[in-house]
Amino acid sequence: MTSLPDIHGLCPPRFAAVRNAFAANFTDAPEGLNEQAARFSVCIGGETVVDLWGGWADAARTRPFDEQTLTPVFSTGKAVMSLLIATCVERGLLDYERPVSEYWPAFGQAGKAQITVGQMMSHQAGLPGFSESVDPAIWFDREAALARLCEQAPMWAPGTASGYHPITIGLLAGELFRIVDGRSMGTALREDFPGLDLWIGLPEGEHGRVAQMKKPTAAPDLGVIDAVKRAAFLDTGSAPGGRGSAEWRMMEMPSANLHGTALDLARIMGVLANGGALEGRTVLSPGVRAEMLRERIHGRDRVVPFDVSWAAGLMRNEGLHIFGPNPTAVGHCGWGGSCAFADPDAGMSGAYVMTRQSPHLIGDPRAQRLIGALYEGL
Repeated sequence: MTSLPDIHGLCPPRFAAVRNAFAANFTDAPEGLNEQAARFSVCIGGETVVDLWGGWADAARTRPFDEQTLTPVFSTGKAVMSLLIATCVERGLLDYERPVSEYWPAFGQAGKAQITVGQMMSHQAGLPGFSESVDPAIWFDREAALARLCEQAPMWAPGTASGYHPITIGLLAGELFRIVDGRSMGTALREDFPGLDLWIGLPEGEHGRVAQMKKPTAAPDLGVIDAVKRAAFLDTGSAPGGRGSAEWRMMEMPSANLHGTALDLARIMGVLANGGALEGRTVLSPGVRAEMLRERIHGRDRVVPFDVSWAAGLMRNEGLHIFGPNPTAVGHCGWGGSCAFADPDAGMSGAYVMTRQSPHLIGDPRAQRLIGALYEGL
């Protein structure tokens, strides 16, 4: 039995089941995924109603995990990436229904000229990875990696199926944003959402706040392996490599290396839960928010072994049931178990981060326990 660490933060009596679930994740977590450290934060109507954290930020237990601790959330950052793209649609810089090549001509090579922004964001472009072997260091050379993807033919007919793009979508969406906005996504996140402790590209001076992660003990189940899944997850060059963790943290890869706090992930997801507003400021109009959240494709994904209803960069809860009981909820999960979600029906947004990673691609059982307890308190 794992000893229970001190649990800190906010949790009113109506959400006592959430605190109990949070504590249980340290001692008798489902499938033995006992926490090393974690944080779970929830906002309703833009107000923080739950914010719990506990554990240690390092394996040696010399640094308590506290409200200032940053956690790498991997693909959960795609939720923020998708919101940044939506802000370009809001400002008239992008249109989900227009081809990416109208904004970025080089992208239109090799049969990709008609792929729309909405299709790219919903993982329909057929570029889940590099179709030929590459040196994993190429990811640190943005221009070289983008040139390779622009020259590459889709691995399936675009628009006919989704196939989750684990890392490439960050390069593609990040470059499209840079072309139409003039800034990198990391810069825009800092400037347009000041006060949120969320980072795409973490300055070296902030690295001391980052929690130490414990990698999964098993590989995720991808189902039957084919060329598409190998390119996405299994080839040597399917993920950045050959450099240290400091360079990884500092590079801007919005699909995979966002660092932040659960509370500020919950706050930014409130834009989608609360009619497009963040703390009184309109970020998305009703029409753009609806276009972002509507279903773009629904079916068996070519990469992850699930039937997924994809919005423009977010997983829709319909059919998955990993973000509570309401089918209109949306969110994203990250490697090892983190997640961020928004439920427009409940006006609620939340996020879960942790340091002990599991092999679950989506729906980590610890997060599921917390989300289930959360809805009990509504």
